[in-house]
Amino acid sequence: MSINGAMLAGVSGLTANAAALSTISQNIANVNTVGYKRAATEFSTVVNAQTQGVGYSAGGVQATARHFISQAGQLQRTTSGTDLAIAGQGFFVVTEKSENLTLSDARLFTRAGAFKIDDLGYLQNTSGLYLQGWPVASDGTVNADPSDMSRLRTINVGSVGGAAEPTTRVSLNANLKSSQAVNEAAQNPLPAGVTAYDPTTNSMSMYANDPATGVKPDFEITIPVSDSKGGQRNITVSLLKSSTANEWYAEIRAPVDPITGAPAVTNADGLLKSGRIAFTQDGRLDVATMQTWSAPGGIGGGLFDDPTKATLSLGSSDGVTPGADGAWDPALGIEAQTIAFDLAASTGGLTQYDSTSIVQATYTNGTAFGNLTEVKIDDNGFVTAIFDNGVMRKIAQVALATFPSADSLTEVAGNAFRVSQNSGTFNLKAPGTGGAGLLGAQQLEASTVDLSTEFTGLITTQRAYSASSKIITTADEMLAELINIKR
Repeated sequence: MSINGAMLAGVSGLTANAAALSTISQNIANVNTVGYKRAATEFSTVVNAQTQGVGYSAGGVQATARHFISQAGQLQRTTSGTDLAIAGQGFFVVTEKSENLTLSDARLFTRAGAFKIDDLGYLQNTSGLYLQGWPVASDGTVNADPSDMSRLRTINVGSVGGAAEPTTRVSLNANLKSSQAVNEAAQNPLPAGVTAYDPTTNSMSMYANDPATGVKPDFEITIPVSDSKGGQRNITVSLLKSSTANEWYAEIRAPVDPITGAPAVTNADGLLKSGRIAFTQDGRLDVATMQTWSAPGGIGGGLFDDPTKATLSLGSSDGVTPGADGAWDPALGIEAQTIAFDLAASTGGLTQYDSTSIVQATYTNGTAFGNLTEVKIDDNGFVTAIFDNGVMRKIAQVALATFPSADSLTEVAGNAFRVSQNSGTFNLKAPGTGGAGLLGAQQLEASTVDLSTEFTGLITTQRAYSASSKIITTADEMLAELINIKR
């Protein structure tokens, strides 16, 4: 037996158990680190080559650290809307710098999702790493590629300015009094000395601009709409009872600005549409009759071709995009706009009962200009900006990376990992697809360290270290005895 070999085996035991102590110390120190993955030291024997006829020579032991990276920690609720946790096998893709990224800049992977918004608006975690994701296009699409890191961008919520949405839909809930007296200009036969109502030469829109001309309407409905810049405009529906039972003349106009007196549209008198509307004998909108009328406009036509598909089309201020019913004034500098009218809503719509003419409600979509008030991240990773006018806009989608062997990733500072030869290449996925896992907003993944296990490991490691040291002292005593033989 080789005494020197035994002593060296004891030294390897000391070294291996010292490494185990380091691993346990790292785990205990990170018991409260978000997304930390525990490590353990595993031992394997070292066997020296044996020569026939020679006594056994101890090789000792060697220690190897094993990282349990794929082990998921418990998700814990927080109060921050930008805290993220992953319920699955995915990793956040992060970078060490936020701007001017090139393909040579390192992409790291982490489960530490304690993100906050930095002074430039980027999402940065407590280790100073920046979250990556796919930008969302204006039409809501995401240009994602499972293997192309160059399509990812650092998610920035500070660059999102205000937002506005134009009105595209109007729903009316109003009643016209069926016993309304017929205006002189709409009577048949026409009284002597009275000019007949005509949307071209003697209209309600003319009266609105100059009460000395035109025909005074029997009732008007004012509808607030938002333009492409979030500016507030009005669309007015003027109504005049016809001498024909259950029929009314109608005009749609865009009145001038009440403060500046500036026109809203290029149309003369602001008139956009004119025609007739009809009601059934029980007071409901007579859609079937109006569908049989001639093309809209004038005295004989309907207000719309088909009341079930009633739209008002306004061209852009610069004239590039024309509108079928007119155009916004050039001084406004706004985009073209098409507004759909719901006149026959099941909950009310436009009716004609023998009751006071009244507007019960007007429902419009579209919003005025609004400022960013909140950022939300949903289960599918979409980062959504919420504005104080109710508009919600998707900014980006968080990308998650998966690996064939996540436990083989290389650990780096900042509770992050990088790709290694044994881990296999990354595969980028949207949250909720391909086993990447769903995102949990206002949640964080706890450390996977179990203190009871670590403290037990401390005891056994200490005993093993003491036992290895005993090997050295025993071998030393045997060598001393050997030396004393010469005496």
